Amino acid sequence: MSAPRWITEAEVVAALDLPRAIDALARTLVLEAHGTAATMVKTVASWGGGDTLHALGAAVPGAGVVGTKTWAHTEGGATPLLVLYDAHDGALLAIVEAFALGQLRTAGISAVATRALALPDASELAILGTGKQSLAQVAAVAAVRPLRRVRVWSPNPEHRASFAQRVRETLGVETVDAASVRDAVDGAHVITAATRATAPFIDAAMPSRGAHLNALGAIVPSRAEFEPALLARCAVVAADSVEQTRALSREFRDFYEPGGWAAVRPLSSLLAEGAERPAGADLTLFKAMGIGLSDLALGIALLDLARERSLGRELPAPRRAALDFSHLAVPAQVS
Repeated sequence: MSAPRWITEAEVVAALDLPRAIDALARTLVLEAHGTAATMVKTVASWGGGDTLHALGAAVPGAGVVGTKTWAHTEGGATPLLVLYDAHDGALLAIVEAFALGQLRTAGISAVATRALALPDASELAILGTGKQSLAQVAAVAAVRPLRRVRVWSPNPEHRASFAQRVRETLGVETVDAASVRDAVDGAHVITAATRATAPFIDAAMPSRGAHLNALGAIVPSRAEFEPALLARCAVVAADSVEQTRALSREFRDFYEPGGWAAVRPLSSLLAEGAERPAGADLTLFKAMGIGLSDLALGIALLDLARERSLGRELPAPRRAALDFSHLAVPAQVS
């Protein structure tokens, strides 16, 4: 058996590109639909003024790998780690520094949803938000649709201008700085929202007919990006995890409670069915909550590459040690 490996951020970036990530995600999501892969419901603990500890995971026994990803999201930063185990004997396979991997996972699953649900000739993207995920999100749509122009919006004019310049320099796509959300989304074929907004800023009438929306930012009940009424316009509503969406998305709960959740489809089921955008659909929407199966899909692809290319630093395999309780022995009684 090969030694477990520690795989660094630099090795992840060098080995795993976006097209490979998109294909790995699509393949693994189909396994979930067929019942041969399972994801663990995300758990979160909070402290202080909003710092959070996250844990999620998944199992793909056919690939012989199960795994968990954990991280503490604090005001000072985060250090996500993906831990991969052998599905047959529980042996440690790898520990992966997973910040870049997480960006690839989040961008890649948006690309999978966009490839399935956006108009085939979609060429105008509105990106709402200019944070750490945003450039990868633009690249994700560019990987599956022939982008001609990107519209950028954030509440900060300097951030908008700076990010628009980054998109132009990195992807070579015409990029414009939109002064308002309405200006950004009007006529856009794909709309990706990746913000930390706590109140809806996309009203139900804003998106043009024929658009596809990737909603990524509001993954806890304290956040929201779109008016719940927007869901009434959607011919298809998909989520990476319906269960997590039901538990944590205020936008969805406000619209679908107490009934109506049958309208929200797992993305994995749509992919397994080969579903496409319905003809004449007004809107389609994908809600990404972040699931362990997506991280594991990329972890498995990375593990294969690590073995093929001898990536990572070998670690000593964990070994059990017996506890010694002898110091607690009762002294012999002297007669």
